Amino acid sequence: MKIGVFDSGLGGLVMTKAVFGPLGHYDFAYLGDTAYLPYGARSKEKIYERTRKGVDWLMRVKDAALVIIACNTASIAALQRIQREWLPANFPDRRVLGIVVPTIEEAADANNIGLIGTVSTVASGVYESELLKIAPNRRFRAVATPLLVPLIENGGDKYAKEIISDYLAPIADVETLVLGCTHYPVYKGLIRRILPRARIISQDEVLPPKLADYLRRHPEIEGRLSRGAGRFFGITDMTRGYIAAAEQLFGRAIEIERVDI
Repeated sequence: MKIGVFDSGLGGLVMTKAVFGPLGHYDFAYLGDTAYLPYGARSKEKIYERTRKGVDWLMRVKDAALVIIACNTASIAALQRIQREWLPANFPDRRVLGIVVPTIEEAADANNIGLIGTVSTVASGVYESELLKIAPNRRFRAVATPLLVPLIENGGDKYAKEIISDYLAPIADVETLVLGCTHYPVYKGLIRRILPRARIISQDEVLPPKLADYLRRHPEIEGRLSRGAGRFFGITDMTRGYIAAAEQLFGRAIEIERVDI
């Protein structure tokens, strides 16, 4: 059985590549719902519907024992409902994990915390509510950055510095900045140069050790995973821009299939 990774687009590939380092001996299947990108502009019900279909496809077609919902927007809009309602009725012996709680755990020791994310992620207030459960009385400010995902997906790097600097100006004094979208690690180096005194929490650095720890603590899942270092990459809409971005990310051409869910 495989580890599945679901995301709306390129961000899931960033996460999948990141976990290959410590966990590359396992078989992985990645699915990006690029036909409905960006999720941040979708309704909560549509995000749930697409995420549920993606998780179902990874479990039913690709035999995933564990699926990571790498997308922050999908984690917020769909994870709890999938865990509580859909999963017990369909795949009770399998697991679905999100990205929000592991990320906020990494930032909770700071007193002055900032977050950038999609409009949907910021509007949900989930990061702040999860932070308050762990560490009350922290200063927390969030800024929606809706232009960043389209920039990343469409090769708009030359515009990134000016746009990111403008977005970060209201929270430039933060001690710790959470990159609340799996696309944003693409710009983490630039963001660190713009905010050199802030600690940057990037989810490609958070997920690998968190996932490895989860598997150590859950041998009932880990023991079912196959170890052939297999890789499957699927997306719901094939575009030249996405293929080019994926090749740039991996430094080589990778085989990507178009799938229907």
